[in-house]
Amino acid sequence: MWFRNARVFRFTKPFDITAEALEEKLQADGFKPCGPQETTRQGWVPPLGKHSDMLVHSTNGYHLVALRKEEKILPGPVIKELVEERAEAIEAEQGRKVRRKEKDEIKEQVMLEMLPQAFSKNRRCFAYLAPKDGVLVVDAGSAKQAEDLASFLRKSLGSLPVRPPAVEQAPAFTFTGWLNETVDLPATVTLGSECELKDPSEDGGVVRCKGLDLQADEIRNHLETGMQVTKLAVTWDDSLSFVLDEELGIRRLKFGDTLQEKLDDVDADDAAARFDAAFALMTLELARLIPGLLEALGGEDRSAIVEEA
Repeated sequence: MWFRNARVFRFTKPFDITAEALEEKLQADGFKPCGPQETTRQGWVPPLGKHSDMLVHSTNGYHLVALRKEEKILPGPVIKELVEERAEAIEAEQGRKVRRKEKDEIKEQVMLEMLPQAFSKNRRCFAYLAPKDGVLVVDAGSAKQAEDLASFLRKSLGSLPVRPPAVEQAPAFTFTGWLNETVDLPATVTLGSECELKDPSEDGGVVRCKGLDLQADEIRNHLETGMQVTKLAVTWDDSLSFVLDEELGIRRLKFGDTLQEKLDDVDADDAAARFDAAFALMTLELARLIPGLLEALGGEDRSAIVEEA
């Protein structure tokens, strides 16, 4: 149970919930497969899969949930071909032109007819609530996927006061400063060999670099022309490596050998125990990373956060 990505949301006011209360809330929105005429449906499923029926897996006050989304796959070219065939038949039989509005109606009818036989694509998105740390962390590769999970969780709970964290200075400013050495590189951060540079002008270009020394002259030359670093590969405290973007999205997250060695000590035949151990190790590691990373990026802007009385 290692997240591959981490999209962080900050609770904007004190929030706590027990595993039991969370379980009860999620039950009402448990996953049910698409009906014959539905194109998509989503709902909560057990994070441990076949090893548990519970919709919430809790360890040390961290609550793991999983959102399953089913989408029916309707091949566009096939739909288009059937629509054209039916439109041509109408034109031949009735001697008139089929207009766009009528074609749209034909398309809807074709899709309804095809849905019961359509293949389904299923995906799970994991997230955990960490009330004591004041964050919700979503394993999502895109901001939209993370927002979709947060929105569905808000629907299930009735309230979810979260927003992406904000820092005191623009991440691109800090990334750029780390590479051109105008901002001190924290001792916990080691530069990787990948970055993305953007020209901030309206029609500016993008340069993606891989397998390079990020403090080499060729990178500096781009920075001297005014380009800014918007994505950066780093290693954190010799234990985590990832690509960080200017929206504070963490992608391609990899956990170090030390954590894997700790997991190897767990009984390999007990899948649930290994899952629980991996989740515990991961959440403890991310509990160190998230505040440390926000501090390294200039400190968190907490002006919109209601602190405990």
